[in-house]
Amino acid sequence: MINDLYRVGGHLIDIRYTDEWNDESLIPSFRPFVVEHPEEDEQPAFLLTVDDSFSYDGPRDEVGQFDGSGNNYGVYQLPDGGYLIEISNPRRELCGILHADGKFNHCTVALLAEGKNDRGFALNNSLMMAYAFSTADKQTLLLHASVIRKDGKGYLMTAPSGTGKSTHTYLWYKNIPDCDLMNDDNPVVRIVDGVAIIYGTPWSGKTPCYRNIEAPVGAIVRIQQRPKNEIRRLKPVEALTHLLPAASSMKWDRHIYLNICDTISALIACVGVYELGCLPNAEAAWLCYETVKSERN
Repeated sequence: MINDLYRVGGHLIDIRYTDEWNDESLIPSFRPFVVEHPEEDEQPAFLLTVDDSFSYDGPRDEVGQFDGSGNNYGVYQLPDGGYLIEISNPRRELCGILHADGKFNHCTVALLAEGKNDRGFALNNSLMMAYAFSTADKQTLLLHASVIRKDGKGYLMTAPSGTGKSTHTYLWYKNIPDCDLMNDDNPVVRIVDGVAIIYGTPWSGKTPCYRNIEAPVGAIVRIQQRPKNEIRRLKPVEALTHLLPAASSMKWDRHIYLNICDTISALIACVGVYELGCLPNAEAAWLCYETVKSERN
């Protein structure tokens, strides 16, 4: 059995491969996060075993079918409180089956596709879900956002897919000196000793930005397309309403969902959350930067 360790967002991940044809080459975006020497007695946030012989034929209750970025996840709850998740690619072809205990601390995935790309797709998605849900009780969030770094702070741009968050971070990068992209799709945010920290991750959507870096959160900005540029700071209730859909969550799982709600509330207490209505131009980037820079918590 091959055993690989990674650290993402400060949390240790343990991946074990039972079959010789499966290995770390399926998830190249994880290479910057390899851990050679973990801390003594350090426990992983979760263990995921890759075992293509795994199957499950027992009773299950369907929670629902969920689409994300064109992909489909069939979620089923098991009698012991665990989960079975069927992972299908954008072509609606079943690529993998993930089995997890109720807290996603121990998981097994069977990779069912023949092609390496689809096998890697199933493994990568399994790892993303296991990470998001196993760390929910550790003041950790996996957020749908694009993150630009400036002056040592990470600024999160959030919006539904296709609304313009990546465009806006690019406008910062192009027009505001000394900016760099931390992540373009799924960064991790943690509350550490009362401070919100943003981390790069192996998950960055269509942009290959897999950076093992971190920074304090400067602000969170909700992007909306409008005919003119304007920005305002959201009230706490508005911020909560906005950030909940941006966080990877399971609303039907009370334990996971309440922990995520608590972490979002703590995040709102740490940093300012803004709404930016904007055009895709340099003026919008400068308006956003100057506002969040001058009104930081």
